[in-house]
Amino acid sequence: MGYRMAPDANGVTRVASATAVWDEQVAVQRQEVQSLRQRMDDNIHALAQRLGRLQAHVTRLNAAGSRMTKLANIDTKEFDFSSPPPLGGPIAETDEQAPTADQFEAALDRFEQDLDSRERQMRVLRDLMLASELREEMTPAGRPVNEGWISSAFGWRTDPFSGRRSMHEGIDFAAGVGTDVVSVAPGVISHAGRKAGYGKLVEVNHGNGYVTRYGHNSKVTVKVGERVERGKVIAKLGSSGRSTGPHLHFEVLRNGKVVDPSAYMEAAR
Repeated sequence: MGYRMAPDANGVTRVASATAVWDEQVAVQRQEVQSLRQRMDDNIHALAQRLGRLQAHVTRLNAAGSRMTKLANIDTKEFDFSSPPPLGGPIAETDEQAPTADQFEAALDRFEQDLDSRERQMRVLRDLMLASELREEMTPAGRPVNEGWISSAFGWRTDPFSGRRSMHEGIDFAAGVGTDVVSVAPGVISHAGRKAGYGKLVEVNHGNGYVTRYGHNSKVTVKVGERVERGKVIAKLGSSGRSTGPHLHFEVLRNGKVVDPSAYMEAAR
């Protein structure tokens, strides 16, 4: 008959102590794993936010690029901002190792800075193009009547009333009474009524220092303060004021000084 050894109280104590230490170490490791997972989640969330911001930058740049393509009248097939650019090339014999997390983050920083710079440049260029387009649109261009002929050009001539040599500060268009007189650019009516020498006069302020005048009308069809577009009928041709017969006296002023309207009429061709 065999004998069973009684449990050693000290041994049980040592086992219990070792188990407690092991449990504590496992708990610490679990905490570290949880903390690492949390940091990874935070890093992934931060990375997703940065990628979202970069995508927003790219979207804005694409929109600005599309707008500028239209402003510059460039073929959209040549610069298509709605699809990624075509890429390709042979397979490289050697590939670089995947970047580390720090290298990847540094590359993102550089890319984001580059996008910020490109976006600022694109915005300035777009604003300059829009301003140029607006100036071009507001500049007088074309004839103020769609029919008739030039009866007197800009420059020195013999005055039809005094017979003396005098400066003619506009261009006269001879046509039938009631012929439509149109604005040669968008603007705001600054005068609509009689004025000494001009008879029934319409004056249009186009901004950027440009003003046009349309004199000797038989009827004015606009009011002061009214906004008009290019080609809008503003009066009917006549012979009011200091006039020898039905015609339109057309003037262009730049920064308060009369200039030859013929250059602006030619610009519309």
